[in-house]
Amino acid sequence: MERDTALEDVASQVKTPCYLIDLNLLRRNCEILRGVKERTGCKILLALKAFSMWSVFDTVNKYLDGTSGSSICECRLGKEEFGGEVHICCPAYHDDEIKQIMSIADHIIFNSTAQLERFGERILSESKNMEIGLRINPMHSEVEVDLYNPCGPGSRLGVRPNQMPDRLPEYVCGLHFHTLCEKNSDSLERTLTAAEKHFGRYFDKMKWVNFGGGHHITRSDYDIELLCKLITGFKDRYGTEVYLEPGEAVALNAGYLIAEVLDIMQADIQIAVLDTSAAAHMPDVIEMPYHPNVRGTDKAGKKKYTYQLTGRTCLAGDVIGDYSFDESLKVGNRLIFDDMAHYTMVKNTTFNGLMLPDIVVYDSTNGSFKVQKSFGYADFKGRLS
Repeated sequence: MERDTALEDVASQVKTPCYLIDLNLLRRNCEILRGVKERTGCKILLALKAFSMWSVFDTVNKYLDGTSGSSICECRLGKEEFGGEVHICCPAYHDDEIKQIMSIADHIIFNSTAQLERFGERILSESKNMEIGLRINPMHSEVEVDLYNPCGPGSRLGVRPNQMPDRLPEYVCGLHFHTLCEKNSDSLERTLTAAEKHFGRYFDKMKWVNFGGGHHITRSDYDIELLCKLITGFKDRYGTEVYLEPGEAVALNAGYLIAEVLDIMQADIQIAVLDTSAAAHMPDVIEMPYHPNVRGTDKAGKKKYTYQLTGRTCLAGDVIGDYSFDESLKVGNRLIFDDMAHYTMVKNTTFNGLMLPDIVVYDSTNGSFKVQKSFGYADFKGRLS
């Protein structure tokens, strides 16, 4: 990867740790998604579970049709700050949530036939505009990591084929499935084969079918041609509208986490303690797990100096990974972690009272940047009582 001196210059000026979101790269992703919409006539929603940075919604909402949320809070954010359609899909709803959801969302998707029966007629009688859908489970796995596999053994997500009624209530407008995580369009092709095998007899009666998220559409090797072929083919066969709801693809490779080296220690390996944390600021590093790219580094042992990069919480396993460098690290060095826009800000915590990273908006077209938000003690205290 070539050096990006403009990015390095900005990284040297900001307070660390911080998330740095590049508006130019965000627009690039959105233009790719808009191209899919224009070629297929599908609708694309921003999945807020992956990216909820509402200060840049005025950039994203020019390209997409609305938002999908998993809670009232996400749906309210979508309605207030993004606009367009508001969809909600949740494993289960409380009785006292339904009225509020009807005032915010225009599409609600139920995860079971029991919840559909419990709330469907009520919504039908109280709301003229709400469209009701049902989540189905195609019984087909494409995700290797169990934690992220919606269709793994024992999954609670979606109705299985043998649980479906012979006929769905007439008020059901659509079906929704979600089977993917960071996948190419060949995974969608296999999923559609399974979905049509198990649920094909319902599709032509639907107004829309939602293909869910996990489509890595903006990744450089993603097969957009196949995606467009799959969408248009499905629409032609069943006469339905098709929705996609990527979150990660919207912000993929559009942001960074800038951190500083606080200390260098010697144990079984050289250790660099950073002012950030895998546990608090990039939890997927531990949960997934995965090895984030750090600018200017290679795998352990590939370059002259190897260090284990660690966070500064008390968690013994707060380890980001082993990396090698051309030059020895020193206290005060800045490190740039790639692809840190999605799932970081929405999942980070104040574990150990660690301050949340600043949020900085950056435009690589002209080198300008702005600190959008800084966090402090009040943010830590405010979430407790």
